[in-house]
Amino acid sequence: MHSEITIGVRLRTLRRWRGMSLDELAGLSGLSKSHLSRVERGLRALDRRSHIAAIANALRVSETDLVGGPHLTKDPVQSGPHLAIPALRVAIQANTLTEPAIDRARPLDDLARLVKDELEPLRRACDYAAIGQILPGVLDELHWHAAQPADEAAHRLALETLVEACVCATFTTKNLGYPDLAYTAASRAAEAAAVLDDPAVTGKAEFLRLQTLPKAAQRQALLAAERAADRLEPHASATPCGIEALGMIVLSASLAAATLYKTDSAEHWLAEAARLATQVSDDPMTNWQSFSATNVQVWRVTVEVERGLAGGGVLELAQDVNETRLGRSSRRAALCVDVARGLARDARTRDEAVKWLSRAEKIAPQRIRNSATARDTIAVMLEQARIASQARELRGMAARMGIAH
Repeated sequence: MHSEITIGVRLRTLRRWRGMSLDELAGLSGLSKSHLSRVERGLRALDRRSHIAAIANALRVSETDLVGGPHLTKDPVQSGPHLAIPALRVAIQANTLTEPAIDRARPLDDLARLVKDELEPLRRACDYAAIGQILPGVLDELHWHAAQPADEAAHRLALETLVEACVCATFTTKNLGYPDLAYTAASRAAEAAAVLDDPAVTGKAEFLRLQTLPKAAQRQALLAAERAADRLEPHASATPCGIEALGMIVLSASLAAATLYKTDSAEHWLAEAARLATQVSDDPMTNWQSFSATNVQVWRVTVEVERGLAGGGVLELAQDVNETRLGRSSRRAALCVDVARGLARDARTRDEAVKWLSRAEKIAPQRIRNSATARDTIAVMLEQARIASQARELRGMAARMGIAH
């Protein structure tokens, strides 16, 4: 039996609530009846953005209704990071650039160092529990500094640091399953960037917005990414940070195009990202959002798996990624999950999928135990498991994610 938290069970519940047959849902979504039936029975993962968007649109529900929001278990590694969400919500929603929620703050230079030297490494390591202890207060205090009639240099530093703090807030809330809060954090970054009027910082904020758009908005995401790239491109070469922000926007365009089955466009933007990566160091651990030649290869895996690549082809593509450059980072954990979901589609490589999921969990346990994609992949593989050794490993991960096993 698969758990009530799986996408398949939610799909069946929502379809029946809408009074639709599988034939009707197939006709409206463009997916086959057999595919939908296998998803409902827990035999097929719903792990492609295009499929999630198509079904949500057909059922006239939000993607969160379909894939599920945060699912808390008794495991402190999985549930602990969520304890900070109420404070983060207040900090993100209660502050504005002209009316901060507090009346005093630590020195701005101290906050800038804190964001760069503590929060950013914690974000890369996906230590959301530790982030939650620091970030709400930092957001409050940076808004206070941004609202003060200080000199221009201090004002710019406050706004630039606030954008980076919003990067941390956006991905922390997104990866814990709070997409609306992530979108609000991205909007706060956009407000700060608009005051700065710096093309590179504006590009950072636009990348955040792209990362928080619903899966059903991929046409809008592709258009927005193309426009953002056009705006930033004339200014990007002024600083490495500008090139890195442009690179991440271009990679977002490639994934959106892949989701829309626009193969030529996806390839074009991947090639453009590879060209831009030659202009910065291949150092994912220090470049903004890890943009580098190595990270372009990571995104290529994501794009190809989104397009349906499965089995051995995924392993071949993953071999092109120099994982040692990624360290124990969020990007490496995301790569492992993408490889695993591609491998899980082919019965001949499901054993390998279990190994990649296990590696992902070891690299970033807080992120992976809160990943709807990883959870659904594991739930489906449990239904498909035929070998005891495979099932034991899966049951262990399932227990840590609150999946019936």
